[in-house]
Formats: sequence, C-alpha cells, structure tokens
Amino acid sequence: MKATGFIGTLVLLALVVTDARSANDVNTSVEIDWSKVRPIEEFDHYWARLPPELQALRRTRLVNRPVTNGFAAFPGQFPYQVVLLPEFLVGTGLCGAVVLTNVYILTAAHCVVQGVGVIATGGTAIMGAYDRSIPEPDQQRIRFSGSGITVHPQYTALTLRNDIATVLLNAPMSYTVRVQPIRLPTLSDTRTFTGMLGTVSGFGRTSDSSLLPSNFVRYASNPIISNSECLTYWTPIYLGAENICMSGASARSPCSGDSGGPLTVNSALGPLQVGLISFGDTAGCTSGIPSVHARITYFLQWILDNSDY
Repeated sequence: MKATGFIGTLVLLALVVTDARSANDVNTSVEIDWSKVRPIEEFDHYWARLPPELQALRRTRLVNRPVTNGFAAFPGQFPYQVVLLPEFLVGTGLCGAVVLTNVYILTAAHCVVQGVGVIATGGTAIMGAYDRSIPEPDQQRIRFSGSGITVHPQYTALTLRNDIATVLLNAPMSYTVRVQPIRLPTLSDTRTFTGMLGTVSGFGRTSDSSLLPSNFVRYASNPIISNSECLTYWTPIYLGAENICMSGASARSPCSGDSGGPLTVNSALGPLQVGLISFGDTAGCTSGIPSVHARITYFLQWILDNSDY
C-alpha cells in the first residue's frame, strides 16, 4: 500500500584556512551541553512546513523514534562518521554527516537549513567520536560558520528533494585511525546498487522507549531496493531519480538524529558511500517502510563542484 501524505520525518562553509587557526575552531576538549542539543527532527521548523494533519503526528510519533534493531559499533569502525551540531537561533540540532576531505563534510540540507532559506549560524563538527558525550582524546571538534555552508540550490524543504549540503570547516582535521574520508563512486559509475547490502550509521535513538539519542555509534544493515519497488511505498512527490532506498525489513532503519549520515555498501576497496540519510515514515522506524536517501551518484558532480573532493 502506498504511503500517504508527507512521510518524511526520519527517526530518524568558504573560509580561508591558515596555520594560525583559533583554539575556538579546533578544540578536542571543548565542553558541549548535550542537554541543550536535540535531533533536528524535533525542531518546530521541521514540522511547521507540513500540513496540519501531519503536524498532529508530532507528539504521538516523534517520541518513539528508535535506531531500530541496530548494533553497537566498535571504536573506529566508521571513521568517516561525523556528529554535526548545527546552531540556530532557536537552539542546537543533532545530525549526522560524512568526512569528504580534511576540510569538507557532507550532510543533509535539512540539517543546516531552518525552515525556508534560513541557514544555520554555525556549529560544531565532531570527528572520531565513539562516545559523543565525552571529549575523547581521539575526537576532533571543529567549528564551522554559516558562510561555509553550501546548500543545493534546488533543495525543497516541503518534500526534502535535493536534500544535500556541503560544509567547509573553519580549520582542517587530521586523518588518524579514527578519522578518515569516505570513498565516493566515480562519475562513470552507473550502478543502481539494487540488491547490495546497505549500511547506515549514526547516533540516533536506540529503542522505542528511549527519549534521547545514543551516546555511541550504532549501525544497521538491509538490502538496497530499486526505486520502482520503493515507489510502492512512497509517492513520486517525494521519491525521484535523485533518491536511493534501503529496505525497512525486520524493522531495521535509521531514525531521529541520524539524518545526514552515510548509507554505504561494501566494495573491494572498503566502504563506498551511495546515499545520504534523508527521511523515513511518520509511522515510525519500526514500520517496515523503506528509508529514503539522497543518491550520491546523482549529486556527484554537484559535490565535486562544491567541495575539494
């Protein structure tokens, strides 16, 4: 049965970099008040763009947003995973992101845009985190500015079409065992990746009863399905050629706090990013509805044009 209405509520920068960078830009021990950080899907502006009948789902659905049936990662298992903390006038959000290069990260546009066209004022990106709640020695916490955020020019908040953005950090990160860039497909790669095992990772919620995102990196895997199969669940209003879907079988899915994180497949050279977590079903992450992601091969030229990848 095809899902109805808007079903996209996942439970789910250019600055000159110099050697004389500020300690405020790179600080592995900076304290973050996590009690004031909320998944981006909990902000009023995320829901205000939706029709009233779907806004009514907010209180009944949002509190039950687990990272469902996933597994705890081991330290360094996902060295390209980023904790993204975008700052808005109304508060600080929590999203995922991916290391592209030592100065650029990739995330979902809805993670860094408040409502229609209001870009985050700045924020912090945390690389190398296993436990995000403490300043681990291997973490690199680097600031970014609003001027370093580049949102796809055709991003549409209502339908989350073209849900992709790059962020230029205020200072470069250092590659370590725990911090490494992701590998993207080549421009000549025409595969759809249908049938391959996809893996999503992030710090989203961990159970139906949990009200807080996970402190630790978690991941879940399911097959990537064709867009034609995905369209049996989603209408073409929300799903197009720029998207790639992961099965929601066995209630495995990304959830609130995971948006902007990676969807990867295994390759001979290691993990290959094929998607960017965008949205899922308002019925909840355990609904079995496929999660929808921005398709990397579709946006690859845009990524190359708006980063130094």
